[in-house]
Amino acid sequence: MSEKISRALTVAGSDSSGGAGIQADIKTFTALGVYGLSVLTSVTAQNTVEVSAIYDLPEQFVGLQFDSVMKDIGCDAAKLGMLCNEKIVETVAEKIDQYKIEKLVVDPVMHSKSGVSLLKNSTEVFKKEILPKALIVTPNILEAEILSSVSIGTISDMKTAAERIHSLGAKMVFVKGGHLEKKYPATDIFFNGETFEELVCQRIETKNTHGTGCTLSAAVCAFLAKGMDISISLKNSKDFITDAIRNSLEMGKGHGPLNHFRKT
Repeated sequence: MSEKISRALTVAGSDSSGGAGIQADIKTFTALGVYGLSVLTSVTAQNTVEVSAIYDLPEQFVGLQFDSVMKDIGCDAAKLGMLCNEKIVETVAEKIDQYKIEKLVVDPVMHSKSGVSLLKNSTEVFKKEILPKALIVTPNILEAEILSSVSIGTISDMKTAAERIHSLGAKMVFVKGGHLEKKYPATDIFFNGETFEELVCQRIETKNTHGTGCTLSAAVCAFLAKGMDISISLKNSKDFITDAIRNSLEMGKGHGPLNHFRKT
């Protein structure tokens, strides 16, 4: 008798260096024991140093991928990563509604580690069309500042930004604090719409953090696909990402990738 396995869908861009995007998501799904499905939005020419080129797939083809996956296999949870132009944002929003995807993790990918814009002039339509569909949205400090229009320098600012992002329609918000000044411990803020929770862990000193946002959101998606509640999914995802960073790989000349398959 065939084993039943949970299904997780990633809608994101491709990273030719394998550290982020679709590649990081599929690695994460596999490491956490769920079946990974994908809808590709863009192809990038990138490595650990830079993103040298981006090719966005036609939005019609993004929609066709979505239809092919959902009409045949379906998913138990989904995550969104790089949605790099307005037409792709609108297409993905339509498909989420069409297939009634409720366990939706939104990673608002806006800039690469090297500073290249990955959400071209589409922030407002993203806020209007995508955020209200999110079960949880997982911005880093810069992304939270853009979405909330709050300048973030403290943990209190993170909480204010989380409230602002929640007011845009996201059911829950998880603001990642890795980019706060080093005088603060590595603190993330989880806001469930009513109360705050601070998730604190040891700050790991490494430059090899390529794909951390993709990996965290993919992990949350994987645990949700398995039927875990959001609090347990976040805790397990924090443990997973912390271990992946602690055992990250010294590869390339820039920000190296995480180790998705390290066993604790």
